[in-house]
Amino acid sequence: MGERYIVATDGACKGNPGPAGWAWVAEDGHWAAGSVPQGTNNIGELLAVLHAITMHQDVAHLHIQADSMYAIDTYTKWMDGHRRRGWVTSAKKPVANQEILEQLITARDARRAAGIPDVTFEHVRGHAGHLLNGWADERAVRASGHAARGRARSWSSLSGQERLDVTAAAPRSGEDKPGRRSSGRQAR
Repeated sequence: MGERYIVATDGACKGNPGPAGWAWVAEDGHWAAGSVPQGTNNIGELLAVLHAITMHQDVAHLHIQADSMYAIDTYTKWMDGHRRRGWVTSAKKPVANQEILEQLITARDARRAAGIPDVTFEHVRGHAGHLLNGWADERAVRASGHAARGRARSWSSLSGQERLDVTAAAPRSGEDKPGRRSSGRQAR
């Protein structure tokens, strides 16, 4: 069994609904983020997971750290049941974000068809000094700022952007450079 590759995901929304952003940041500093001019925080969280999976489709032991139990439970517990029920909830209401869930199922099934193990998940507390989650949050909030200006686009270190130094804490809102603050524990 090879080593796992850790990726943190996060979503952000200015208002809910409102301009949204998504992001993933990996343990080696690679990252991607995107903006959605009109969305919700849940859409941002799900898109972060979707892009983390699709952009790492050949990574055998992909491990996603997320601060959203909604995103984790949707992927690990709920999406197949929603599909079986014809995309209605147990209360017979339309499932929110069906298009994203269908893409998540497709991505998961492609991994399985290729003989690649399922993605594993870990819940982490957001805004609690977790370095990768802090960077994912910073990228998602920055993307939601672009969304607030009406821009729908995505960026990635896999397509020309610089990698992040994930050994340092992410910059606070309004900062341009990362700091070595600890938020309760020593950054390494």
